[in-house]
Amino acid sequence: MKEILREIGMIARALDSISNIEFKEYDLTKGQFLYLVRICESPGIIQEKLAEMVKVDRTTAARAIQKLEMNGFIEKRDDILNKKIKKLFPTEKGENVYPFIKSEHDYSNSVALNGLSEREVETIFFLLQRIRKNVVKDWEFVKKGNKRNY
Repeated sequence: MKEILREIGMIARALDSISNIEFKEYDLTKGQFLYLVRICESPGIIQEKLAEMVKVDRTTAARAIQKLEMNGFIEKRDDILNKKIKKLFPTEKGENVYPFIKSEHDYSNSVALNGLSEREVETIFFLLQRIRKNVVKDWEFVKKGNKRNY
């Protein structure tokens, strides 16, 4: 069997490493940019939904969110109807760095897809979505404390 997940992992780690180096000047480290992008794209998102979007546990998301808040990239605001709910919003600092993160993402995307036809890109996108959906089913199963049968 082809080691497809190994290839995907290498791609993800290489891109994450590049981003961590390039975003260092903005005091964004260890994948925090990923959270900031999602908050900029969905202002008012709650922490639990953000963790689900990024596919991490709530503790991991909480640490990243706390660092982003401490560094002035985001702020938490009370929900109007339920004071227990904290909504996440980008600050001006976060909104100012978002275009740079977006342009880095677009550039990395174009480098990764260089030389591929539009049809090949569509096929890869479709297949990766199918793979993600398969993996997410297992992720949700294991997240609930279940064990997979190997």
